[in-house]
Amino acid sequence: MNPFMKLLFFISISLIFAIPPSQVRAKTRFVTIGTGGLTGVYYPTGGAIAKIVNKKRKELGIRCTVESTDGSVYNVNAVVEGQFDFGIVQSDRQFQAVNGIADWKEKGPQNMLRSVFSIYPESCSLVATVNSGISSIFDLKGKNVNLGNHGSGHLGNAMDLLKSIGLDPEADLNAFYIDPVSAPGLLHDGALDAFFYTVGHPSRALKEATSGQRKVKFIPIDHPGMTDFFAAMPQYSEMVVPKRFYPGAKNRKDVKTFGVCATLVTSVMVEEEVVYAITKSLFENLNAFKELHPAYKTVTREGMLKCLTAPLHKGALKYFKETGLK
Repeated sequence: MNPFMKLLFFISISLIFAIPPSQVRAKTRFVTIGTGGLTGVYYPTGGAIAKIVNKKRKELGIRCTVESTDGSVYNVNAVVEGQFDFGIVQSDRQFQAVNGIADWKEKGPQNMLRSVFSIYPESCSLVATVNSGISSIFDLKGKNVNLGNHGSGHLGNAMDLLKSIGLDPEADLNAFYIDPVSAPGLLHDGALDAFFYTVGHPSRALKEATSGQRKVKFIPIDHPGMTDFFAAMPQYSEMVVPKRFYPGAKNRKDVKTFGVCATLVTSVMVEEEVVYAITKSLFENLNAFKELHPAYKTVTREGMLKCLTAPLHKGALKYFKETGLK
């Protein structure tokens, strides 16, 4: 064997034994985040988290991807079943899942579900055309109203509200059950009088709804019975729809309503070091994260520990204890 061939041989052997291919592959842990519809805030939020984490993918050994889904209920089930590592979920759905109520009444408490952190507030927004005659939630009776797609938090919020005021969606409304991102088009086509959408602001779908040819407005969800509503359902909080984001809406000021928080959840099966790394990455790059969407502007480190009803994952808890947040 000539000297050149010997050199190539020894270089090849050195590379093989120094960095085995299987070892290289083992260094990267791929994780998936379940989000929501493409025009909602959940999808870009998953992308924003992935962007922060993937900037340090070589250091962390983690590669994040996102998937568009039907929303909170789907994400809870997918996380618990191991289809996703993480999911973005409304805080009220998190509450229902760990307590085995609502969509989890038959399955029972979802004991594998774990909280990671909260992200931003979401208000239940009720949009109606001006000529529909709808000025309050009680005016929804007999109207064409979209409540949200099955498996979504939007539908759950709308159903909770209607039940609290004694309206049966099947008997009292002409109810639709479609994805809220499709609702603005149907509203302007005349197929809908109103629709519910629980979302962070500003929302692309709500901007679309308030910028079309038909004049629309946000309907206040505020009446004397709301005190009892909040007492019976502590997973909800008072919120507003900010007028400044929707100049085309025929409202003069912010509109009172109720809402929840968008939260990141995972499963007890996901490794502690993975959850720790993702939690640390986001908290240590919070200012960069807040620049990625207007809905994150009011996010604070302390606020990201609110609205969490599932037990904290050990990885998240480790970071919170290290930094004195818990």
